[in-house]
Amino acid sequence: MSTILAIETSCDETGVAIVKNRQILSNIVASQIEIHRLYGGVVPEVASRQHLEVINPCLEQALAEADLSWDKIDGIAVTVAPGLVGALLVGLATAKTLAMVHQKPLLGIHHLEGHIYASYLSNPTLEPPFLCLLVSGGHTSLIAVRGCGDYTLLGGTRDDAVGEAFDKTARLLGLGYPGGPAIDRAAQSGNLHAYPLPEGKVSRPEGGYYPYEFSFSGLKTAVARLVKQLETEGELPVNDLAASFQETVARSLSERTINCALEYNLKTIVVGGGVAANRSLREKLTAKAATEGLTVHFPPLKLCTDNAAMIACAGVQHYDRAHFSSPTLAATSRLPLTEVMSLYSHQKQPVI
Repeated sequence: MSTILAIETSCDETGVAIVKNRQILSNIVASQIEIHRLYGGVVPEVASRQHLEVINPCLEQALAEADLSWDKIDGIAVTVAPGLVGALLVGLATAKTLAMVHQKPLLGIHHLEGHIYASYLSNPTLEPPFLCLLVSGGHTSLIAVRGCGDYTLLGGTRDDAVGEAFDKTARLLGLGYPGGPAIDRAAQSGNLHAYPLPEGKVSRPEGGYYPYEFSFSGLKTAVARLVKQLETEGELPVNDLAASFQETVARSLSERTINCALEYNLKTIVVGGGVAANRSLREKLTAKAATEGLTVHFPPLKLCTDNAAMIACAGVQHYDRAHFSSPTLAATSRLPLTEVMSLYSHQKQPVI
């Protein structure tokens, strides 16, 4: 069983974790939410500077909490794509330095792969094949997972990611940032059938709809029009609007995910990303899956948002297969998940 130290700095969370196989030994997350809330969203330059300030204390805390010395660490994993380049570079430079000083192999990790493996940390027997619904601030994807590094994109969003739609809608409703938790809270006391909203189906040129494609820009526009109309009629029914929006999103995601799993004969569904914490999605997808004889795995709430434990878990999978990265590995803001194996040199021995 390999023990991996991982660093995650792809956006606005500084994470350092140590994972042994699928056991979390430490998982430190320094959040920047309060800082970016002042701006209504993430400011890349601010995020990078904050990562620089806290990365070393996070490393020290992770090692102390795990009570491990460096000779017990097998490899250094780090998120290198996708994300904010400035933020990614802070983590990558730190990981390269640690790998060189301590003579450990470097493992460049795709951030979305981390979200896939987050569910491994709470499900010791979970193994491919399965369908992953990946829902976050930057991504909405349906992915067939056949093995480590073997991913096929079956569906995705044509415009806004679902987490982005939550943030934009929360802003329209005056609920603040981040939008996902704010809408979830407001929706609990709202009428989810108050306002019918479009589910964001994507039309085919020849007629009909693409079965596993999503579009959330039209849903956001529909909410904006409703807000403008209702504001002229009196006090804005924020809770009802939040509930109607959340219900529409959960129904859209659940129905397409179940249909996709059935068509591709994938009996297990794994959900990852920040929106995996949404209560309505958890309830609706679990109920629909049960009626079809499918199994659904959601990560614990603390592993839905960005963290280094999921990156370490992905690192364990690659380390055990001798997938090591070059010391010249670069960070990149965009990299399709299907190209994840390009991050490794395919050498059987560590290259550091």
